[in-house]
Amino acid sequence: MAQETPSYMRVADALRRRITSSEWQVGDRLPSRAQLAQEYEVGPNVVQKAVERLIIEGLLEGRAGSGTYVRRPRRRMRMVRSHHRERRGGSPFQSDMQEHGRRGTWESHTQARVPAPEPIAQRLAIEPGELCVRTTYEFLSDGQPVQLSESWEPMAITGETPIVLPEMGPYAGMGVVERMRSIGVLIDTAVEIPRPSRATQEQANLLGISLGDLVMLIERTYYDGDGRPVETADITVPDLRWEIAYEIGIAHAGR
Repeated sequence: MAQETPSYMRVADALRRRITSSEWQVGDRLPSRAQLAQEYEVGPNVVQKAVERLIIEGLLEGRAGSGTYVRRPRRRMRMVRSHHRERRGGSPFQSDMQEHGRRGTWESHTQARVPAPEPIAQRLAIEPGELCVRTTYEFLSDGQPVQLSESWEPMAITGETPIVLPEMGPYAGMGVVERMRSIGVLIDTAVEIPRPSRATQEQANLLGISLGDLVMLIERTYYDGDGRPVETADITVPDLRWEIAYEIGIAHAGR
């Protein structure tokens, strides 16, 4: 037996149809929650949940003390995750932005000798408390924030080398793969686990989005040829501006 569609989803569908049919134009204010609740014969909480759904989808925006308005559509750009991005030399992020005709830059903050917390230690196959280098990044496209990242590297691998600080030294800004190659660590595998989430207040402030906006969290870990994790990172991408696409190479027999 098919499960009945929740009331808030039915209301959200109805409001979405009215928006896409141009009954309400960009910038128009929607009727009040009470008016919509009366029109659809539901409670105010149902309308609230339906509106929140459309805010997350990017169709509506709430303005404090004013009401809810139809939002101007944003063109989502495609961010391609591919093994090719690590083979182009230089910064993979800068190369990605160049393909969009944009200038890619970033701001970073590095801390050395940071004890690995339990979840990070598990991802790096080290003991909790082992020392790491932790670097946070804010990536910019033409000066506008486009993604965040928090990277962890075990000091047991980089501690006595010129690349211990990712953004200093001869390989500063070159990306993890190039930096590790310079000390004889050859990365041949990257594992990424994408998970949808909602922006925290800190993430919203850094990315210039609203609290609760949809974001994609990507847990990435690099492995060397022996299967040893050598770096792990949490990457945050705002869903309203970017869609994630994975390019997967197909191996053919005889090649």
